[in-house]
Amino acid sequence: MAPAKRRNVSLAETAEKSVKKAKIDLNAKVEIILESRKNANEVFDILEALESEKEKDVGSAVNACSKLFCTLLEKKELFLGKLPGEEEAVSGESSAEEKYQMFMRHRYNSCVELLLEHLSHDLLGVQETALCCLMKFAAAEGKHPLEDLDWTEHYSFPRELLQSVVDRLLSKTTDNSLLISRFQEFVEMEDVRYYVMSSIRENVGKVMDKNKGALLPIFQNNVFTLMSNISIPSQESELTNFMVQQEDKHEDWKAAKLNEHKRVFERMWLGFLKYKLPSNMYKKILVILHDSILPHMSKPTLMIDFLTAAYEVGGAISLLALNGLFVLIHQHNLDYPDFYKKLYNLLEPSVFHVKYRARFFHLANIFLSSSHLPVYLVAAFAKRLARLALTAPPTALLIVLPFIYNLIRRHPSCRVLIHKPTTEGEVLEDPYLMDEEDPVQCRALESSLWEIKTLQKHYHPDVAKAAMAINTPLSGKEDDIDEVLEITTHELMERDLKKSQIKNIPLEFEIATELLKGGGNVLGQHFCLD
Repeated sequence: MAPAKRRNVSLAETAEKSVKKAKIDLNAKVEIILESRKNANEVFDILEALESEKEKDVGSAVNACSKLFCTLLEKKELFLGKLPGEEEAVSGESSAEEKYQMFMRHRYNSCVELLLEHLSHDLLGVQETALCCLMKFAAAEGKHPLEDLDWTEHYSFPRELLQSVVDRLLSKTTDNSLLISRFQEFVEMEDVRYYVMSSIRENVGKVMDKNKGALLPIFQNNVFTLMSNISIPSQESELTNFMVQQEDKHEDWKAAKLNEHKRVFERMWLGFLKYKLPSNMYKKILVILHDSILPHMSKPTLMIDFLTAAYEVGGAISLLALNGLFVLIHQHNLDYPDFYKKLYNLLEPSVFHVKYRARFFHLANIFLSSSHLPVYLVAAFAKRLARLALTAPPTALLIVLPFIYNLIRRHPSCRVLIHKPTTEGEVLEDPYLMDEEDPVQCRALESSLWEIKTLQKHYHPDVAKAAMAINTPLSGKEDDIDEVLEITTHELMERDLKKSQIKNIPLEFEIATELLKGGGNVLGQHFCLD
């Protein structure tokens, strides 16, 4: 076994030496290219190494390309302006200086294309190395532009290169979540973030229109992952971290204006949300909506179309959509009269059995917390919950009953549902219309909460006790339902089993006062004998 082990060690050492040698060779080639233009053809060896299948070889080639072309950009030895084709460059009447610059510019473009291809490499290490090199090129191009840009609007930012990077990140076939998370450090720079948002919007419109709005789950997930990592500063004074420093008229640059960031942010999200989304993505978006999206939009009310569409999905997504609408109504003065009608229609028997039950009642409690709601509306919710309670499990009833009591406390006019006078011989028929979708037309105020009276005979003692509370005047203090929102059937059983037994049981008995009266003589005789 010893010889085999030595052979393995020697092979590993040989491989390591070959990698170091290749790295030294590439660095040497970079040096001789920069020393003399006669050695320009050596760049083909570097580009060839960049196409290697070995991760270490690619890493060495990327470092060599980064050093070479960043230096050429600084020395202004790459052709500036619109680049002619290679054949035209060779056959034209350009000077030797210009021909060299055209040649190296073409090699630079080839290097960028290879790096962009490596963003789709099987190995994450190669992807990250290529990404970092491309962003170095972007920073270098920002300082030493290669194109004639619109200086009145975009100044010297390399938009085309960044657009190409974003296009590769937003793959239609590969989940790039890990690579996008690596890209996050660059998005934190103000100018990069501004142009990334513009690039996302252009890319989404182009791809989705080409596919006629059809679902593209992988692509849309990549887009969401990238967009959800973007956050806008709250004040313009916080816009200080720029990749490209503009020396002239920096204050007029759109990337340096907070309002422009908000405008582009808003257009990016609206452009993405106008297309049909995978059902699981609605929930992801709605969860971050009120914290990460709405505060950074110029006109948050423009989200109403998306929220209305999300409500139609059903289930937990409908509830989250109503939460977004509630935020728009209370914080951004949105007029949405159907809000409570939609909430009312979410009250179905299934709501007691879904995993988002606790969140539903938590949000419903917030939605119905205002004391300015119409009495007929509150009565409709109380009555519908009471009717649903007849078939609800005990864990749900321990939430529903205090919930109804709180509604009555907030709106004393609803006490008529408890104290409904009847005349002798009257036919007891409930006028409440359970199937009516409009709370205005359900006739809840004409009914009573007889369902709670029925629950006083419930098999579970905690439910029966909670239902008995309606027999006495309700206290002014509301019940805290947060304590029971998360309770499960298992926890309820465990709680019942662990109830402490009463040790001292009170009994009615008479104290024995003459129990030892007859035995006193015997004891006396005993002592006398002694």
